[in-house]
Amino acid sequence: MTAATTTQANARNTAKPVATATPGAMLLNPHDHTLVMIDFQSQMAFATHSIDAITLRSNAGLVASAAAGFGVSTILTTVAEKSFSGPMFDEVTAPFPGQALLDRTSMNTWEDEAVIRRINEIGKPRIVLAGLWTSVCIVGPALSALDQGFEVYVIADASGDISAEAHHRAMERMVQAGARPITSLQYLLELQRDWARTETYDMTTGIARKFGGGYGLGITYAKAMFNAHEG
Repeated sequence: MTAATTTQANARNTAKPVATATPGAMLLNPHDHTLVMIDFQSQMAFATHSIDAITLRSNAGLVASAAAGFGVSTILTTVAEKSFSGPMFDEVTAPFPGQALLDRTSMNTWEDEAVIRRINEIGKPRIVLAGLWTSVCIVGPALSALDQGFEVYVIADASGDISAEAHHRAMERMVQAGARPITSLQYLLELQRDWARTETYDMTTGIARKFGGGYGLGITYAKAMFNAHEG
């Protein structure tokens, strides 16, 4: 290696990155992904113990409301709705009035032809998953979508399993394969991302007030006491 080449290499190695006021490419936006909400049904919830039912329903409602409010392409799918698992949570279906639920027999949503047809019709490169149970009904489509070249995000606290161990091991398995874990409130705020976006400000804070736990209470308090707001 010549002295000039060495100098050039050292310059490249010591070059500093330049910051710009632009979002990172790995951040989600309302138009770059398909949300798939899977098996939020009574029978599946009865055996879910990694998260309590109240928190699960609230987080699922937050995700569904955020997706509907921001116009995210969303698929709602059930398994054996009429014969075994029962209806989908109202918190999930209410934000999408009139939307048909895609009922399956397969535990792996990615093996259902109707779901895959809809995935391809939507045509987004990223898949965001939430549902019951993490180790079966989320692992299956996550690993299958990754294998077919999709980017996959999993909303960890809007998913649940028969035990904390089952949920955590499933999350670890998906992360090891390349899936990106996020949370329900993170999903909402990542879609908003700037409080100066006034057209969705009231919707975002309204969803947070309804489903966002302590954060939502804080928004309510600040508004009531000081007429304060984010941003």
